[in-house]
Amino acid sequence: MAIFVMATPHPKQPYASSSPTPQDKGRACRYTGQAVRALPIRVVTVGKKRSEGVRLLVDEYKTKLKPYCSFEDSLVRSNPRNAQDVRAQVEDEDVALMKLVGSDDWVVVLDERGRDVDSEQMAELLWDAGNSGASRISFCIGGAYGHGGEVRKRANVTIRLSSMVLNHQIALVVLMEQLYRAWTILKGQNYHH
Repeated sequence: MAIFVMATPHPKQPYASSSPTPQDKGRACRYTGQAVRALPIRVVTVGKKRSEGVRLLVDEYKTKLKPYCSFEDSLVRSNPRNAQDVRAQVEDEDVALMKLVGSDDWVVVLDERGRDVDSEQMAELLWDAGNSGASRISFCIGGAYGHGGEVRKRANVTIRLSSMVLNHQIALVVLMEQLYRAWTILKGQNYHH
């Protein structure tokens, strides 16, 4: 069962419902072609140093996102001294991640227990965030043991990229591609079909 956590409900958010209905599959994003307030995006990932392949893919998608929004990518290093105490490791990562989340950020937590969203719903999520009054969207990708309590409480939205557990580097690449796809959907461009 998917769990969806939302700090402030918004009546127009279709991704806030429990799961997409069969009628939703293949539907066009209702915001396609409308003006969108392009919030800066920050992706905060908890983990180890990135592989060269992941860095190349992230750089490629940063370049692709430039016409749509400003983008920042931050890495919070896992704390190896707490490797034997999972709770302490998650708490340390939680504190470090919260230092990077601004008080007026619209926070999206990526979690395996989060709400499934399709590409059109990701586009709608960006549109709604742009009209929320926030100054930035922060996507948070947790470490090997997930997110701590403070980040979970701070989340405006909790989603998952897959029903499978993804390594933080793979999750980052999938998220980057989906952000680019969402922007092309919002702009009515011929990338998503």
